[in-house]
Amino acid sequence: MDMVKSFFLDPFILSIIVGFLVFVFFYIRWPGILSFFKDKTLSSQKEVLEIIDKMMIKTAKEKVVLWLWSLGLSFGFLIFLACWPHLVVGLGFGSIGFLFSWIGVQMVMRTLWEQRCNQVVDQMVEGLVIMTNGVKVGLSVTQSMERVIKNMKGGPLAQEFQLVLNKTRLGMSVEEAFNDMEQRMDRQDVTMMVVAINILKETGGNIAETLATISETIRERQKVQNKIKALTAQGTIQATIVSLVPFLLLVMMFLTNKQHAQLMLGTPLGWFSLLMILALIIIGGVLMKKIVTIKV
Repeated sequence: MDMVKSFFLDPFILSIIVGFLVFVFFYIRWPGILSFFKDKTLSSQKEVLEIIDKMMIKTAKEKVVLWLWSLGLSFGFLIFLACWPHLVVGLGFGSIGFLFSWIGVQMVMRTLWEQRCNQVVDQMVEGLVIMTNGVKVGLSVTQSMERVIKNMKGGPLAQEFQLVLNKTRLGMSVEEAFNDMEQRMDRQDVTMMVVAINILKETGGNIAETLATISETIRERQKVQNKIKALTAQGTIQATIVSLVPFLLLVMMFLTNKQHAQLMLGTPLGWFSLLMILALIIIGGVLMKKIVTIKV
């Protein structure tokens, strides 16, 4: 009897029981909360798997899903332990941390995909020059693409061109393969190249001259974009510094005056204040990024 009593009075076991009861309470009170978390996690999981597939990363989908769930549960559990012994607050913030971990991975994968698309556009200047020289000596568009793959081996543009050639070898037309590439990349420069090649293949025309013109246009657009990045670099740095200042002040407060810091970290009002600060920092960072981002 004493062993059973000591088992249920163990803090860890007691936290699991209370956590389960709190979960049951929230599930009965707000039945849609479970479906909300399910939809968010499934949508993030689907997008992450799609980006991995588009980036041609060879890995098992089961491993990716396992890593996502492990990361989310670990992050949520760490937040729960940080809020101990406040169980309800720990479960609330742990659930939010679990959700934000999935959203964080989703944002990281989006950033990596954007970087890959930008690398493809950057390499298009050199790639189109190689294609132009190939067409001038009498090669077809697909043969010129093979020259690009040989000269730019390992680059993202070579991988995209290789995917286009593989689709044509499986029976897809060149126009359809290029259209798939345009939909994957979603870049104006890629769209301009695909539309020009498809139109010239149907109507006839000087493909070499058109590719050379597109290459020069992309080069000039990149010059303008680099100038814009240089002019907006100060605003980007300011936004980063302003976003980090509250966290640096909290660390300094904790090092110099722990009593004031504990009011922020150890009370429900402090947790609510931290949550509001984090939300305002995110909103401010998004707004400042939109202000300094100029599309060309």
